[in-house]
Amino acid sequence: MKWFQQNRTFGTFLIGFGVCALLMVTLLYWRWSAWSKARQAFDQVAAERKRLQHLDPFPNDANYGKLQDYVEKYKVTLDKFKEALKTEVVPAPPLAPNEFQSRLRLVTIATLDRARTNNVKLPDKFELGFDEFTTTMPAGGKVALLLGQELTQIQKLMNILLDAKVDSVTSLHRTPLPDERRASPTPTPSPNIGRKVATAKPGGTPAAILIERNIVDVTFKAAPSAARKILNELASSTGQFFIIRTLYVHNEKDKGPPREKMAGPTPVQRGPGTGAQPGAAAPLNFIVGNEHVEVSATIEMLRFTF
Repeated sequence: MKWFQQNRTFGTFLIGFGVCALLMVTLLYWRWSAWSKARQAFDQVAAERKRLQHLDPFPNDANYGKLQDYVEKYKVTLDKFKEALKTEVVPAPPLAPNEFQSRLRLVTIATLDRARTNNVKLPDKFELGFDEFTTTMPAGGKVALLLGQELTQIQKLMNILLDAKVDSVTSLHRTPLPDERRASPTPTPSPNIGRKVATAKPGGTPAAILIERNIVDVTFKAAPSAARKILNELASSTGQFFIIRTLYVHNEKDKGPPREKMAGPTPVQRGPGTGAQPGAAAPLNFIVGNEHVEVSATIEMLRFTF
């Protein structure tokens, strides 16, 4: 005690040094414990990695059985989906070339009668886009089968237009099939009007064609409500997929009424025998809403080949 009293400065130094040493030892122990835990976790991960590297990469019998079960379920689901898609395309009944001509005449007569009933004006000598086949037969049974299916598709499209009671169908043109003409070669269609859709397999090998499309260009005049009804029915059609690829709508009235014409109300004519009352309301004069529109559309009618 007397030594500490005599050497107070040196004693204080020893106490501070001891406290610092104790803190240093505590810090080193804490960091060593953290390092030990990290090293233990690293050793476990490294051991697991080494174990996985030396495993047999081929599946065992249990995993192979599960894989086969998944493949079978996928195949069943895919087949059901394909069958459901086929129901959304009109059937293609087998037709001989001369039978197609007979069917074309029957469908044309039925369409003309339907147009007459609904008071719809059709173009002169309207043959649903198959004008050349009124005098010539298709080149082969396969072409006749595809033409018969396309004829049913166009008939379904025309029924939608006629049942909506459009004012008139101005024109209807269809894109010919690739093998439709035997004598003259068919020109290569442009990329944006392709009739077939296919994807390429890995390695550049072309895949099988799953979707083909028949293309028609139709122009008709109708009231706006009738045009909206047609577009909605094409989008929600059952039994046939219709895709509206391009759509142009032209109003028959390019300009609004003159401003001075609509400045004041229409005066009420009163005469000795009219019976009109003073202050009676003038008849309403609608500015917009009575005009009709001309619609031109390119429509694709799909068919599936799977």
